Amino acid sequence: MSSPTQPPKWRQIADEIAAEIRDGRYGPDQRLPSVQAQVAAGRGATATVHRAYQALEAEGLVRMVFGSGTVVLGPGDSPHTVVTGAARLERLRRTGQPLTPGETYVNARSTIRSCADAEIATLLGIELYDEIVIRSRTFMRGERAIALALNCIHVRALAVLPELMDSGPMPKFRHDLYAERTGRQLTAGPQRSAARFASTNELAEFGIDVPPDVPVPVLVLRTVFSDDDGPLEVWEDILRPGMWHTGP
Repeated sequence: MSSPTQPPKWRQIADEIAAEIRDGRYGPDQRLPSVQAQVAAGRGATATVHRAYQALEAEGLVRMVFGSGTVVLGPGDSPHTVVTGAARLERLRRTGQPLTPGETYVNARSTIRSCADAEIATLLGIELYDEIVIRSRTFMRGERAIALALNCIHVRALAVLPELMDSGPMPKFRHDLYAERTGRQLTAGPQRSAARFASTNELAEFGIDVPPDVPVPVLVLRTVFSDDDGPLEVWEDILRPGMWHTGP
């Protein structure tokens, strides 16, 4: 069992294997030892090693192929999983690195807009068309957009975090800055998922060109962050069609 300051065993195993991949012990297209081989070598229990391999797949380092084992991916390979906001936050807190290997982000934007989405307004506890801060970015793997991240933030956060209007990175993660300046911790609610059809703008961000009358389904994941005064932020991930997600 891990201590409060120590990551869980599966995470430790994943980090060890990730380091071995970076150091060249395992190269592109090479198979990792099987889960049972890792168990026999004393690395951990079956479920623990399997969870570590799942984490490596979610971070774009390997692909688990039924009947063929776990294969190390090269720079040009494109895994079908994507790390969501909740997993990014866990990774950031653990390693200081919000991005997985080979991942970048583009089109970082920050603006104030009226909230025309009734569901977002309800989640933030505001009236429809009240102003909110919107921060957005597009996560890329190589030249391929894999997820659109949208943060809908209550305007009361601006009094504490005026840096929200700067689209660039902050000196610390904004939730940590908020806690330092207010003494109030932000807690995450459960991650919710739903499917809907992509908007024209979302299809353009993904680089998907289809006729206007062709519906393209996307998976949308939402997490609400709150403090003692109520909801402060809705964190939304819109996944590229054909992608699936892995949580923290």
